[in-house]
Amino acid sequence: MKAFSYERAATPAQAAEAAAARPGSRFIAGGTNLLDLMKLQIETPPHLIDVNGLKLDEIEPAEDGGLRIGALVRNTDLAADARVRRDYAVLSRALLAGASGQLRNKATTAGNLLQRTRCPYFYDPNLPCNKRQPGSGCSAAGGFSRQHAVVGGSAACIATHPSDMAVAMRVLDATVETVQPGGSRRRIPIADFHRLPGDTPQVETALAPGELITAVTLPRPIGGTQVYRKVRDRASYAFALVSVAAVVQADGSGRVALGGVAHKPWRTEAAEAELPRGAKALAAALLADAKPTPANRFKLDLAERTLAAALAQGRKQA
Repeated sequence: MKAFSYERAATPAQAAEAAAARPGSRFIAGGTNLLDLMKLQIETPPHLIDVNGLKLDEIEPAEDGGLRIGALVRNTDLAADARVRRDYAVLSRALLAGASGQLRNKATTAGNLLQRTRCPYFYDPNLPCNKRQPGSGCSAAGGFSRQHAVVGGSAACIATHPSDMAVAMRVLDATVETVQPGGSRRRIPIADFHRLPGDTPQVETALAPGELITAVTLPRPIGGTQVYRKVRDRASYAFALVSVAAVVQADGSGRVALGGVAHKPWRTEAAEAELPRGAKALAAALLADAKPTPANRFKLDLAERTLAAALAQGRKQA
């Protein structure tokens, strides 16, 4: 790990100003992803800004009847909150499907959204990776790609986003609240927060330099039966091959987002019109532009089967 300087921010605006003043700075809260990357020298920030003292760890009612979740709310506390379990069950279930109890105790809401891909080529500094070193190439494209994206990728990157929580946030239409250097505030729909790789896979979110997440807001509860199903290589402490966040209404309509298949949580609202026709039609619409590799083509069938199981569970309980 390379040497770095450190400070504790007193306010969110001060944290954003400090980050803007020191290019390459990183905010640190739980550190469950950042510290690992620093140890491997994949991330080498010259300066860390500790945001743990900013009092952003509350879950409170939002003005429109939804729920406002502070950026520093730990994953364990969010999953266990009675309001989340009652009104946003898909979020609670997604959180409990991720990582381990020890990590959930430290990981934060904002950090979960910002965690970086677990692509093995990204984690190996000896191999080319456009996300780690822009312009160097994508080792995954011609390498072992079983875990990688089948939709939304590009010639520059086929990595997947690892978050379970973000998939649930996407199906719930959450909004990310931020503060920018200078103190101005912004609200970013979760649909626009994570970016597809295109030619710049190193730019992963819509955040500007120095911009700090302060909260995530969930809209008024949408009801329905909420399901999260995750298929992985082992029963715990593993990232999704395919995951499904689904909200199924009594009339057969609903919402669906996929994890493990793209560079961001994958939801296509137009495809949800196919939901009453069943998993096969829905999967075909969701993954219409899929470009799998020979090694991960199985994810197309796996996504359809996982959708079928999620919809069957939702309809049974609706």
